[in-house]
Order: sequence, then structure tokens, then C-alpha cells
Amino acid sequence: MPDELRRTGLDSVRELQEITAKTDTRDYLHAAARQAQRQYDDYELIVDIDAHLQEGRFWDELIDCMDSDVLKYTAKNMLAGGVRTPLINMQPGMSFQALAGRVPHQSGPGETVDEPSTHGHPFAQIMLRSMDAMGCDYQVIFPTAMLHLGMNPMEDVEVNMARAYCRWLTERVLPESPRLIGLAYMPFNDPVESERIVREYGSHPQIVGFTICAVRHKPVHHNQYMRLYRMIEELGKPLIFHAGPHWEDPSFSTLNRFISMHALSFVHYNLIHMTNWVVNALPERFPKLKTVWVESGLAWIPFLMQRLDHEVLMRQSEAPGLKRMPSEYMQEMFYSSQPLERWDLKLLEATMDKMKASTQLLFASDWPHWDFDPPSSITTLPFLDEQAKKNILGLNAAKLFNLPVKRLRPRASDVIAARAPNRVS
Repeated sequence: MPDELRRTGLDSVRELQEITAKTDTRDYLHAAARQAQRQYDDYELIVDIDAHLQEGRFWDELIDCMDSDVLKYTAKNMLAGGVRTPLINMQPGMSFQALAGRVPHQSGPGETVDEPSTHGHPFAQIMLRSMDAMGCDYQVIFPTAMLHLGMNPMEDVEVNMARAYCRWLTERVLPESPRLIGLAYMPFNDPVESERIVREYGSHPQIVGFTICAVRHKPVHHNQYMRLYRMIEELGKPLIFHAGPHWEDPSFSTLNRFISMHALSFVHYNLIHMTNWVVNALPERFPKLKTVWVESGLAWIPFLMQRLDHEVLMRQSEAPGLKRMPSEYMQEMFYSSQPLERWDLKLLEATMDKMKASTQLLFASDWPHWDFDPPSSITTLPFLDEQAKKNILGLNAAKLFNLPVKRLRPRASDVIAARAPNRVS
């Protein structure tokens, strides 16, 4: 080996194969591990509040967990016929999340895992690899294809899939590691079944909250949901609204590019639900119920604050239940960081200041989606002090989800060493 290569450290470099859906997550996220080593390895807690299951690889397991024998039989026959995620109403031909193969893990990780009988469930293995590489102590697991399930014309499908997902998550995945935590999916189109989910899974120690997949046309302020909200409030766990894509929405169907729909759809549904939540005074009715708004970025928050404050001041008679300005209620809610709009740092700083990010913002990677953010998306923001960075990356989530402030992740140097390439001789 030439001396020059030894001096530069290139004597330990190996060439990686082309990144595909089969690439090991630890190699895919090698740069993130380096960032963890340099920037935040000494932080006491890192919590990723939004990471995703790619259900296709495990759909047969979810089907086995369904209550309805009829739907189970139907789904298994569809699966045998080549349908990747039976009963889901997302259009497979319209999925562009993987950027035509350039960010392939979005399409479902196909990487090799260790023997499940000794190393645990394949999904748990893959998630732990991403956690170690990015330097996270915990990850909160969300479904992916099911984000669109609220638009399924068959409400019994959502109920059965919600129950199957919760059973699969709590029986097969979460027991593999205390670092994996999840949210119970609520079939929000059916309030009674949503209450049943809360009763059955509310006390599970690794179910840290309840999620409403926000792509749906349901008024969150309707009286039929009030008992559900009271149940969740009494449990002391948060209610999470997770936005998503819906290109079939009549307004969005006029958009001719995925990026256009993606920019608007992930904000639109949280805008609608948040507006109904605030204007109808649900923060006053349920003052101890904590809400989290996920995967809409941050730019929409000051916009909605200003719009609602203006409208309420002009027509206070239409929001008689409010005792404070809408923006004040919004400043007490929680938000996830992803996708973080970083192009204009002055605007981002003003946004974070307005929303009180140091106490209300929660780090989210959105791994393995094409636009995921590693923890360095927070640590490299020049206007945040060290305490704010630590709060956003983990301490805020610890308070919200009642997690111990205790390091569970390995040292970044150990993660890197474990994947070190063979030396070139």
C-alpha cells in the first residue's frame, strides 16, 4: 500500500456496491453514523418520533393477525395472486416516493437479516440497525401504506387492519427491544372501535400514544369523538395526527407532478384538522390532552397561527369557546421536525421562535422515506443553543412519552467499527 494512502486513511476503504433495496441499512446510513460521532454522540438521549414500517415485506403476518376470517381469506388470495398489500386502497402505479429507485429503501427494505429465531423479528433487526447508525435511543414506529386507510370505502377494512396492526406490533415486534416504541392505530372512521383500541392497548408500556392517520374527511370536533378524547386524556398519553399523501383528492388531482402534491398534501390535512381542533375549542374541553402534529414540516405553523388569530379577532362570535388566541393554544402543542425546511434559515429561525421549538419540537427522521432527516438536521442549525438541540433531539420526547433519560444506543465509534471495511493490502 503506498504511503500516501496510509497517511490519508484510504488504506481502509472498500468500494460499496450500488445502493439498492437490498443494501444493508448500516451501509446506507454510514455517513449518518459519522455525523453522530462528530456532533451528538455525547447527548444524553436521542428520540426519533417518526420512523416507518414498510409493510409489504410483512403483509402476510399482518393478514394472519386479522379478526375477520372473510377478509383474511380474501387478502390471502389477493396476496397469492401477486397483490403486494391486499385491501389497501393506495394506487401502486402512482407511488413515486422511492425517486425511481434512487432512494430505494422507501420501496421496502429487502436487505438480508440474521436468523430470526436467534436474532429477533426481521423488522426489529432492520429498525435497530437504523437506530444505531443514526445514533437514536428510541424510535416511534408508524405504518406507511396504512396512512391512506382512512379513505378506504370499506370501513370494516380499516377496523380489521387497525386491530391486526396493533396486535402484530405489540406481539411480534415491540417485545424484541425496549428501544422500539409504537402508537396504536385508531380506526377513526369508527369511534366505537377507536375506543376499543384505547381500552385494549392503552396500558401497554411500549405503546406511547395513539395515532390518527390524518388523510381522511372526518370532522375531528364531532361529538361522537368526545368520549374517545376523554379516554386518551385520562390515560395521559398523547394523540398524534400523522399527515400523508392523497393525490386523488379533487383539488390535488389538478397537480401534474408528485413533488407538487407532496408539498401540499402533507400539510393540507393537518391544517384542516388543526383548524377544527382549535376553533371548536377542544384545547379548552380537554386541557390535559397533548396533541402532536407529524410529517408536515414547520412552515405551515406560523401561517396558521396568523390566519386563525386574524379571523378570530374579526369574528369572535364563531369561536365562543376560546379563552385565548388560537396561536397560544398552538404554542402548547407538539410538532415533529420532518421534513425540515432549511433553505431559508432566517425564516426557519423565526418559525421555531414563534412555535417555541425549544420545548415543543420533536425530532423525526421519517426513515426510510426519500426525504428523511438525520439528527444532524438539528445539530447543524446555527441559531439553536446546545440545550435547545438536546431538548428537540430527545428531552422533549422524554417528557411527552414518559421515557427515562437514559442512554440505550451504542457509541457511534463502536457502530462504525462494527461495519469497518476489510483493509486493502
